[in-house]
Amino acid sequence: MEEIINKEFLTELSDCIRDQNPKKTLELLSELHPADIAEVFPKLELEEQSYLISLLDGEISAAVLLELEEDDRKKLLGQLSAKEIADVLITQMDTDDAVDVISELSENKQGQVISQIEDKEHAQDIVDLLRYDEDTAGGLMRKEFVEVNKNWTVLRAIREMRRQAEDMHEVYSIYVVDDDNVLLGILSLKKLLTTSSNTKLEEVYNNKVHYVTVTQKDVEVANMISKYDLMEIPVVDELKRLQGVITVDDIIDVLREEADENYQLAAGITRNVDASDNILTLTKARLPWLLIGMFGGLGAASIIHGFEEALAKYTALILFIPLIQSTAGNVGIQSSAIVVQGLANGTIQGKIVKRLFKEFLLGLLNGVGISIIVLIISHFFFGTSYLVSITIMIALVTVIVNAALIGTFIPIFLDKRGIDPAVSTGPFITTSNDILGVFIYFMIAKVILGF
Repeated sequence: MEEIINKEFLTELSDCIRDQNPKKTLELLSELHPADIAEVFPKLELEEQSYLISLLDGEISAAVLLELEEDDRKKLLGQLSAKEIADVLITQMDTDDAVDVISELSENKQGQVISQIEDKEHAQDIVDLLRYDEDTAGGLMRKEFVEVNKNWTVLRAIREMRRQAEDMHEVYSIYVVDDDNVLLGILSLKKLLTTSSNTKLEEVYNNKVHYVTVTQKDVEVANMISKYDLMEIPVVDELKRLQGVITVDDIIDVLREEADENYQLAAGITRNVDASDNILTLTKARLPWLLIGMFGGLGAASIIHGFEEALAKYTALILFIPLIQSTAGNVGIQSSAIVVQGLANGTIQGKIVKRLFKEFLLGLLNGVGISIIVLIISHFFFGTSYLVSITIMIALVTVIVNAALIGTFIPIFLDKRGIDPAVSTGPFITTSNDILGVFIYFMIAKVILGF
């Protein structure tokens, strides 16, 4: 839609809004998807955004609002009254989306909006969901789903399903419960259509169903949906009573947020920030790891300083300090990145010792290959003696193996203690390997060269 949403389009749209021309305004937006309309909103004044929200069809307005960035959505919501938010937006949303929007409001305005919702059942569902933490299954689930009782006949089930599905956009699964609302299983649509209308559902439902509890973390839910290729998963309470469902579109958002957070942690940013955040927030997020990196550099410098006399004698060793540091850092990040990814998707299994041995062999193989190349270059291109070149070679192999082991062990160690292993990548691994790499380098040189 880039060819449509250009400067001329925005100018014409603003003119229509300023002239209060609803017909022409809607004509301009009629060919756009809600996601495309959402891209237009940040380019308009807040008053113009408010006008569009009130002008668009309720379902489209709700979809546009959900597509907006969180900061843009908060600003727009601040321009709308509690009644406008309730009537125009919340009533058009599924409960999980409605909760996401309402939770961004102040507590006072949350109460005002909820009190303005005419559908009291919808309002109660929203209130129920607001009590769950947003990073749990309860915070992700929606209350719109189809459930049938095991004692119903097929004929009654079809009639009840039609009623329940009226206000739903999609129906992925049919859940079977008992009189206490305990989840028993799922019902196949094929079974429903091919079974006699007088047959009871307890005779035809499938009791093999994957589910999560309301307190399970969103990442665990994402892993389960991904593992079993589910479009939807039911959520139950401690007594296995059906409380709601989580659909795959909500999980995509979770995975995206998790990936963004891990990427920032790996880059040495200690909190979830956006490029649009103020300078103070960005500084607080970046400074801690930069300070760690600074002290790591000072540590490496102090090690080098301790071998100052030896370096005066073997000046060629100085040339390869950057190589030792960068190689150690890169190997450590490679190893930790693979482990962190494996821990996140559940593919890292077995004992730590087995994983470390595998990384030891991998590091040894890579180290030997790189070191042979460095040996040739250091001797024939830099003119270093064979003894110094061999020293560099042995040190490089040792540093690479050490970095691979550290990059593997630390994420697993942190994960087993309930700490996000993503914090181990990036500056942490790089800094630790820089210091150890330089130390190993000079210790091996001291043993071989005898200084």
